[in-house]
Amino acid sequence: MKILNRSEIVSLLPQVELVEQLEAGFVQYSRGQSVVPPVGELLFDEPPGDVHIKYGYIAGDDFYVIKIASGFYENPRLGLSSSDGLMLLFSANTGELRAILLDQGLLTDVRTAVAGAIAAKYLAPKPIRKIGIVGTGIQARMQLQYLAPVTDCRDVLVWGRNPQHVADYQSAMARQGFIVNPTASASRLLEECNLIVTTTPSRAPVLECSGELPNGLHITAVGADSPYKRELGPGIVRRADLVVADSISQCLERGEIHHAVSEGILKQDDIRELGSVISGDSPGRETDAQVSIADLTGVAVQDIQIAKAIYLQSVRDGAPAGRRL
Repeated sequence: MKILNRSEIVSLLPQVELVEQLEAGFVQYSRGQSVVPPVGELLFDEPPGDVHIKYGYIAGDDFYVIKIASGFYENPRLGLSSSDGLMLLFSANTGELRAILLDQGLLTDVRTAVAGAIAAKYLAPKPIRKIGIVGTGIQARMQLQYLAPVTDCRDVLVWGRNPQHVADYQSAMARQGFIVNPTASASRLLEECNLIVTTTPSRAPVLECSGELPNGLHITAVGADSPYKRELGPGIVRRADLVVADSISQCLERGEIHHAVSEGILKQDDIRELGSVISGDSPGRETDAQVSIADLTGVAVQDIQIAKAIYLQSVRDGAPAGRRL
């Protein structure tokens, strides 16, 4: 049994083809080839935070995975990351624990950012002229990092509530080759950007629209992963030509789609699933004029694929067989 700590996992990540692994997982999920029970969830008010327990397996695979990931959003005030967690990988043949991945939430952050890149790959218009980012935290940084191979665009407009955090974000992303300009108005992103990624744990819409949306706009929403979170106003979802969920069943219970369906803005039959778009079983963006939304609430199949990939890479690299806790 292996125990891999965060630094070991960081060293293994560049050796793994994450986009390929996650795309395969999404396709298997949408084709009904995985078992993914409903999300386990703990919600906290003081201080604000949430804990998600996601687990499952892919049919015929050698492993099943249980992941516990938390987000406590006032942690940065204490000098701590807002994310934490671990993944447990078991043999699907014997039930034996094969690996403990003490990633401290890193793999959840990475697989979320990779999913954002996949959504842009299949749904964003071409060319991407300017990227809009809502938020300045871990996902705001990682989404840009993993978008880099998908597009040549390095022009970014960012909105955040805290001016110092916005300045820090500008500096950090400039070191990765992005030209980042701030805006005090989130609505400016809708006017100037044709790819927007929302990354906040907001409980009220951050992006609102009462008029028409610009042709060709794509929005990837990753922040609203619980029933009470919401980043997009109803007018935005109402005007979308294409709405894609990472998991239709899960998005009916949480995230942007959950709110839109509950309010009668969107019908379940009008939602497509990301894995079906990747495989070609469902059409994705059909014209550059369409307005599209990807609602990514995080599916256990992503955790299965990334945990398995890291573990198997560690075996190939001959990493230590394990340490005792």
